[in-house]
Amino acid sequence: MLRLSGLRKRYGTTVAVDGLSLEVRKGEIFGLLGPNGAGKTTTVSLALGLLAPDEGEVTVAGLGPPADPAVRARIGLAPQALALYDALTGEENVAFFGSVYGLSGPRLAEGVRRAIEFVGLADRRGDRVGAYSGGMKRRLNLAVALVHDPDLVLLDEPTVGVDPQSRNLVLENVRKLREAGKTIVYTTHYMEEAERLCDRVGIVDGGKLLALGTVAELVAAHGGPPVLVAETEGGEVRRQADDPLLELNRLAAASPVSSFRVERADLEQVFLHLTGRQLRD
Repeated sequence: MLRLSGLRKRYGTTVAVDGLSLEVRKGEIFGLLGPNGAGKTTTVSLALGLLAPDEGEVTVAGLGPPADPAVRARIGLAPQALALYDALTGEENVAFFGSVYGLSGPRLAEGVRRAIEFVGLADRRGDRVGAYSGGMKRRLNLAVALVHDPDLVLLDEPTVGVDPQSRNLVLENVRKLREAGKTIVYTTHYMEEAERLCDRVGIVDGGKLLALGTVAELVAAHGGPPVLVAETEGGEVRRQADDPLLELNRLAAASPVSSFRVERADLEQVFLHLTGRQLRD
């Protein structure tokens, strides 16, 4: 559904995307995971055709680049920065963006109705968006991306700054989109969202693709062996062990063990291993 081939994008001396190549399969939720400043939003902008790459190419659905209006019409975008007008109602916002995509008459009315109902805002459709909560605005942002019934949906950090209830609603909506046959590119820096949602994950940093695969494949390749944590007479002992039970027996033979646990790698550890543990803004 989406192919990025050798993409490079530079802003002055800053390289935002550096030789990025990947393919997103039809009907999957593809997670683009990376720290702030990793190049995720620039990659989304290149995939949509909002930016032109300095090098490389983007192909959507095998039809060509998104600079072609007919190709771009196959894509829906929910940007990280909310693309809404506070002075308009929820319904007016969705209708406006639907008209930008060329919808009119009954097609527009049906698209607006379907998108607003999908995100659970039918009872607030007539209220001005300025009165919406942050979570409601995020859901309306998603409705705007869906009004024209796109095949490919790009969701750039769609749960930033929302409460847990709204976050769960957004995640459930994303699952429903996959069930409806949509292809989703989901950028995030929340590990638990990627683990819960994504069929495959690409980890990016410095504009480069560092690793790609299912969560299980990434953990197996980059997470390292399990860690046995045992409480002995001499204190806590931590040891990496491919066979934690064997290592536990060795410890117990040398000193009584009062308790133990096994810590296994997860996506967060993979992420930190690949991108580094230093906080960056």
